[in-house]
Amino acid sequence: MYSCFVLFQILARAFYKIFKHRLLIAIGYVEIAHYHTARGAYLNIILKALETEVNHMSTSQEEIIDIEHVESETADEESTPIEFEITTFPADFTLEVLHKKWQNKDFLVPPFQRKFVWKKSQSSRLIESFMMGLPVPQVFLYIDPDEKLLIIDGQQRLKSVFYFFEGYWGEPDPKNRRVIFKLSELNEKSKWFNKTFNDFDDRDERKLKNALLRAILVKQLDPKDDTSIYHVFERLNTGGTLLKPQEVRNCVYFGGLSKFLSELNENKLWRKILGKPVPDIHLKDVELILRYMSLYHWADRYQKPMKDFLSKFMNKYRNPPETFLVEEKTRFETTCKVIIEAIGERPFNPRGPLNSSVYECVFLAFARHREKYPPDIKKRYGGLLSNTDFQDLTTSATTDVETVRKRAEMAENELFG
Repeated sequence: MYSCFVLFQILARAFYKIFKHRLLIAIGYVEIAHYHTARGAYLNIILKALETEVNHMSTSQEEIIDIEHVESETADEESTPIEFEITTFPADFTLEVLHKKWQNKDFLVPPFQRKFVWKKSQSSRLIESFMMGLPVPQVFLYIDPDEKLLIIDGQQRLKSVFYFFEGYWGEPDPKNRRVIFKLSELNEKSKWFNKTFNDFDDRDERKLKNALLRAILVKQLDPKDDTSIYHVFERLNTGGTLLKPQEVRNCVYFGGLSKFLSELNENKLWRKILGKPVPDIHLKDVELILRYMSLYHWADRYQKPMKDFLSKFMNKYRNPPETFLVEEKTRFETTCKVIIEAIGERPFNPRGPLNSSVYECVFLAFARHREKYPPDIKKRYGGLLSNTDFQDLTTSATTDVETVRKRAEMAENELFG
């Protein structure tokens, strides 16, 4: 039995590479067949082998960077923000007004949210609820400094309404085709069953246009920026899953910089430094790049917590000029190349997992001295890692202002002094 299991594991590994997306379906058929055959015992062996290999290989595709657990880093990530002066107030908009704002591009949808995931039946029932005068959950909108409305919560409801007005349901397919939005998912006895918006009579058309949807509007008054949006989004829009800091940043500070960071994250030498060929599903690798970049430019402005410091930098450079992007790309790629040459692959994993603080200060030092490094740099780096003071600076109170400053100075002096 055991040899048979191993054999099918080998076969499963081969089949997975060829039929990766079909294999999960095949498992379902094998599982069904298991109950309808006298050879169920053998099929059970096949099934178990296939499931073992598929589970192992499919999760390996969703790489998660193994970051060393440092208590101060975790505390920083979960830190409570400074006090904000924020005003929140309700506003009842007609659906017609909301649609006009959508057409005028007054709404902003964070990229992380952008996918429309509702089923047609959900969208149809929403429209019917408005027509029946039933209550509909409110939406949350954040007023940004340009007076645009960032959808924090309620995208599925809003888009369902907009799609119905436009006559087409959902996003276009790759060939730019769309499905006509008929209320075909309603009960056949419903007055509006199988109707499009254009099929509505004048009364029903006015009724839907004039239907009200309550929005809770959020606006920051002090400080005079929009730093609170990160924390508002972090608390309101988790979709049932706790988002990691960089996932939230990509939502609320989306723009040229977020796209640029994602492009840098694909760099092959950078992936060798991390020791992970596939990007982290929670964007921890993107956050590491942002951490280096923020401290490279704003080291003298650093204030704890690190989480908010990175958010402020990303907001400031949300849509940077082309010259900034070109310079950053060159500096980052050159630094990665020099690090691989000087101290090898996966250099920031002194105890197995990657240590964010070791990476941060050493990457910064190399970025500032990328043109030339000492011939004994590898020996120097080994000495730095074994230095007890440096170990303290990278494992305790790691986001404190003085700690960040001291370890940056120590890395630069020990490696390039």
